[in-house]
Amino acid sequence: MSILAHQRNGQGQPLVVVHGLFGSASNWRNVALKLEDDFAVWGVDLRNHGNSFHRQGMDYAQQARDLLNWLDNTGLEKVSLLGHSMGGKVVMEFALRYPSRVEKLIIVDIAPIQYEASHNEIIASLIALKAQEPWHDRRQADRLLNEHLGEEAIQTRLFLLTNLRRTDDGLRLRVGIEEIEEGYAEILAAPESITAGKSFAGPTLVIRGVRSNYVPDSTLPVFKQAFPEYQLVDLDGGHWLHAEQTDAFAAAVSDFIK
Repeated sequence: MSILAHQRNGQGQPLVVVHGLFGSASNWRNVALKLEDDFAVWGVDLRNHGNSFHRQGMDYAQQARDLLNWLDNTGLEKVSLLGHSMGGKVVMEFALRYPSRVEKLIIVDIAPIQYEASHNEIIASLIALKAQEPWHDRRQADRLLNEHLGEEAIQTRLFLLTNLRRTDDGLRLRVGIEEIEEGYAEILAAPESITAGKSFAGPTLVIRGVRSNYVPDSTLPVFKQAFPEYQLVDLDGGHWLHAEQTDAFAAAVSDFIK
């Protein structure tokens, strides 16, 4: 059995942070540092991401089982769970399947619905990046991403470049892009337990960015049905609101858990 990679900051009651598509636990370091005085912040790398294993299949039932195996292996019985974007769907599915393991649930800028494809250019750019590895210079790799994504996508390109890791012969892509491409339809889908009509009765916080279009008001009835105790907090940010509004984001999380 393969176990997810993780990072840990701080001591105290456990808060497990689950990143989004093409991300990793490292992207959440600034948030973890804000919260480490009050919580043990565990950041996990999902399958095909960060330092975790590569495996076919990206559906949320599989990813929830990965998280359950990690909790069991780490000795964590009951935790607060925070998930952003794709990671938000993972923690939704986990809470709906294994409610006894969830103290509180935090869903960040994602809804429990099917989404339209919006990452095709990014997937193509990472496949092209992998085809030409190893890279000896991040600037060269960024020039290739620029050809696919454009000059205006500077923040997206910088984010994607965090997926290059140094090896003995140069920089190589650590994200399992072939597995992600194959499982992309599963990533876009609603979590399986949402479709099955399950609900989680525990305390739930939904944080959305007011300059993001991922959680329109039309999705709020779906939250109410699946997470009847949910609260909604709007922050002045886009989809990566935890990076844009780190202090306000960390405060909202801390207040909710406490």
